[in-house]
Amino acid sequence: MAADRRPGAGPYDPRVAGSASRPRFAPSRLGPGERLALSGLGSFDWDLDAGTFDLDRAGLDVFDLRPEEFDRRPESLVLRVTPEEGVRLDAALREALQSGRPSYGGYFQVTRRDGVKQWTHTQGTILRDSGGNAYRVVGFVRDATEELAEAPEPAEDRGAGQRNLPAVVRRTTEALSHAVTVEDVTAVLTGAGGLERFGADGLVLALVEGTALRFVASSGSPTIAVDALPPRRLAEHLPLAEAVRTQRPYFTRDYPGLAERFPLLGPYQQPIGTASAAFVPLIAQARSIGGLALFYRDRADFGHAERELVGALAGILAQSLQRAILFDREREFATGLQSTMLPRHIPRFDSVEIAVRYHAAWSGREVGGDWYDVVALPQNRVGLVVGDVQGHDTHAAAVMGQLRIALRAYAAEGHPPSTVLARASRFLAELDTERFATCGYAELDLTNGTIRAARAGHLGPLIRHIDGRTGWPNVRGGLPLGLATTFDLQEFPETRLDLVPGETLVFCTDGLVEERGTDIGVGMAALADAVHHGPRRAEELADDIADTLWRRWGSDDDVALLILRRTPDPGTECAPRIHQYVHQADPEGLAEARAALRQALTDWRLSELADDVELAAGELLVNVLLHTEGGAVLTLEVLPEPVRRVRLSVQDRSSVWPRRRSPGEAATSGRGLLMIDAMAVSWGVEPRGDGKAVWCEFGPAAGTPVPGPAEAGPGRREGPAVS
Repeated sequence: MAADRRPGAGPYDPRVAGSASRPRFAPSRLGPGERLALSGLGSFDWDLDAGTFDLDRAGLDVFDLRPEEFDRRPESLVLRVTPEEGVRLDAALREALQSGRPSYGGYFQVTRRDGVKQWTHTQGTILRDSGGNAYRVVGFVRDATEELAEAPEPAEDRGAGQRNLPAVVRRTTEALSHAVTVEDVTAVLTGAGGLERFGADGLVLALVEGTALRFVASSGSPTIAVDALPPRRLAEHLPLAEAVRTQRPYFTRDYPGLAERFPLLGPYQQPIGTASAAFVPLIAQARSIGGLALFYRDRADFGHAERELVGALAGILAQSLQRAILFDREREFATGLQSTMLPRHIPRFDSVEIAVRYHAAWSGREVGGDWYDVVALPQNRVGLVVGDVQGHDTHAAAVMGQLRIALRAYAAEGHPPSTVLARASRFLAELDTERFATCGYAELDLTNGTIRAARAGHLGPLIRHIDGRTGWPNVRGGLPLGLATTFDLQEFPETRLDLVPGETLVFCTDGLVEERGTDIGVGMAALADAVHHGPRRAEELADDIADTLWRRWGSDDDVALLILRRTPDPGTECAPRIHQYVHQADPEGLAEARAALRQALTDWRLSELADDVELAAGELLVNVLLHTEGGAVLTLEVLPEPVRRVRLSVQDRSSVWPRRRSPGEAATSGRGLLMIDAMAVSWGVEPRGDGKAVWCEFGPAAGTPVPGPAEAGPGRREGPAVS
C-alpha cells in the first residue's frame, strides 16, 4: 500500500485509510444539458500512483462533463457527485482496495447540469503488484436510471423485437460480473441465454492477436464450429475484419449477397443458411480487441433500438474481455514463473514409488509459494521436502525458488533434518524479504525404512499402513523458517518413524486440508479418509486425491502434494513374508500383531507354530515398548532351506542388547529370553542401522509334511499394521 502518502497532502488517493484528502463533493450549479441514453457505456483507466483518471468520451457523457471541464484528475468528478454519494462511494472503494478484493462495483447518483439526479452504475477491476498493492483500476460507467426506475414491461405488451433494453443490459452485466478469464466470458456468451440477449440465432467471437483474428467461441445454429475457422489476417477483405479495423459495426439484411462484396466469405455461406447478419467490433480503451458476428435466419431489418442494444451489449462484452485478457496474461506469467521454480524431474528409486502433484488456485491471478522436492542423498537415503512461502504473488514464488535450492543444497551436504531446517531458516532471514515459510522435511533410509522427520510450522506427514489404516504421527516441530531465526528459536527437534514395506507416507501443504470457515481438523480427517480408501499405488493415489479433495474444497489455495510408498515385500512363492509396525502409543498394537501373525501362519499352512510364535512375539514386543523410546518393526518370514522354518524378527532403535537373566522364584520379570530359548530352534541379536533386531526361528513339528508352492495357499499376503 502507498503508506508514504500523508493524509491531507496531494491528490485524492482511496488507498489511504481515513485520508483527509478525500474530496468534498458538492452538487453542480451548472446550466442545463441533455440526457444520455442508457446505451452509452463509458470506460475509465485510473492510475493510482500517478493520480490520473482517463475517461473516454462516452464516460464524460455519463457524468455530463465537457472535455475541457475534465483535467484527468479524480477530484474533477466531484462536480457531479453529491456529498452523501461521495462518502458512500469512497467507503466502498477503500474497502475493496484494502481488503484485497479483485474488483468492486455499485450504483450511485450523479447530479447533471439541469439538476436532475441520474443513477449511475460503475464496475472496476483492481490491478495489484507482486506485493498485493493496488496501482491501477480499469472499468466502466453507465447511466442506470431507467434500469432502476422502471419495472420490466410484460412480454405480451411489447411488440416483436422490442425488448426491454435496461433489463437486458442489467442481466448481461450481472452475468459477466463474475467472469474472470476469457474462457469464463465465452462461457457466458455461449451458455444459457447468451443468444437470447442479442436476439440472434448464432454467433461467432474472435479476438485480435497481433495482426490476425483468432476465433475463440461459437454458439447456436446455423453457425460453423470454431475448430473449422482458422485465424484470419485483419487486412483480409472480410466483414468482421473490416468492422474491427474501422471500429464501426456492419449490418446487412442480405447475408447471401455479401459474397459479391467479400469474395473470401463465400466458403462459409452455403452450409449455414443465414439471412442477415451483424458484424460488431469490440472496443475497449479506444482499441479494438476483437469482433462479434451475429447471424439471423429471418431478420428483415435492424431498427435503431436493436442497433443500440447490440452496441451496448458489445461494449459490456468488450470491457469484460479486456479484463479477462489482462488477467490471463498475468496469470500465465505468474504460473510460468512458479513452474520454473519447481523441480522438473523427480529421482526414482528401486525400493519406493514417488508421486508429486502441484495445483494452482483456481481463482485469482496470484500464485503461491508452495513447493515440493525429492533429494537423493548418500548411503541409500532420500530427502522429502514440502513447504509453503507466505503470500500469494510472484514475490512468494521467487522466494520459494531461492529457498528450495538452498534447502536442497543443505540436505545434499548430508546434514540431519534439524540442521537442514535451521540453516534454511537463517538463509530466509538473510534474504531481502519479510516473508516466512513453513516446511516439513523427512529423511528416509531406503534400506530399513527408518525416517527422521522435523517440522517448521508445517503439517506433519500422514502414514497409511499395510491394512489401509491411517494416522498422523506426532512429529515435533519448531517455528516457521525465517521467524525461528528472528526470535532466535532455531530448534527443530527430530522425530523417528518407521515405514515398513507396503506403507505410504503423504506430505502436503495446508491448501489441501484447509477451507475458509472450516476447522482444519475436518480437512485432515477428509484427507485421511481419502488415503484410507484410495488406490495402493502412489501415482494412482495422487490422482485420486486430486480428483476428490481439490474438487471438494474448490482449491482456493495452491497445493503441493508428495506421496512415497515403500515397495511391498511379500517374499516369494516358497518364502512368503509379512511386515508390521507396532507403535509405542497404540494400546491395541500387541493384540493386533499377534492376530496378524496367527493369520499369516494359517495361510502358510503352519498353524501348529502359531502359539509359540505369538508368545515369543509378545515377549519381544513388550521389551521394546517398555525399555525403548520408540516402536518396533515386526517381520515374519518362511526360510525354506535347508529345513523349512519360520523366522520372527523384532527390530527397534535401541543399541542396548538384551541379556538372559536367572530370575528367582519370586521374580515377576526376566523370564522372556528363557522362554524364547526353550521354544525356539535358535535365536540371536544382530545390529540394524542405529538399533538392533532380535530374531528367533521355529520349525514344524516332527513328521509334519512340508507343503510345496502349489499347496502354500494365499500366504503372500501382508498382515495389518498398527499406527
